[in-house]
Amino acid sequence: MKTATVIHVAMAAWLASPFAVLAHGDAAHVPKRPSAISTEQHAWGHEGNPKAVTKTIRVTMADTMRFSPDHITVRRGQTVAFEVRNTGKTLHEFVIGTLPALSEHAELMKKHPGMEHDEPYMAHVTPGRTQRIHWVFTEAGTFEAGCLIPGHWEAGMKATITVKE
Repeated sequence: MKTATVIHVAMAAWLASPFAVLAHGDAAHVPKRPSAISTEQHAWGHEGNPKAVTKTIRVTMADTMRFSPDHITVRRGQTVAFEVRNTGKTLHEFVIGTLPALSEHAELMKKHPGMEHDEPYMAHVTPGRTQRIHWVFTEAGTFEAGCLIPGHWEAGMKATITVKE
């Protein structure tokens, strides 16, 4: 009986943790974000204002576990709209971040594949659909995008984002 109680307490603590926000499932994802633009700053930037977009990048996701294009170049401070289209028959996602953050998230998703999340730097796209991410990269450097659905990241579903001054 004590073991079951410990497990329940541990699960409740984990679900209340910040990691609970980082998950997703196979269900159709409808953006749940409020209409206000998030001011939360990440190492790879912050959400952009759709009215300030200066560059649109169309990204295709396929069941070959590839993004097209798989290398993207933008300017620091530019408001970018990523139009992410899923041409496959399975759910795919486009998550922007640093290589360490995405690798860590991919490992977490292997352990908890059915969890849900919705952040402004993530697009979860069901087959045949398109979603948009509006983003501002605030630092020059190299960032990544990846599909963190278990098995997809490991299969090479990644893109490099180069941010120039």
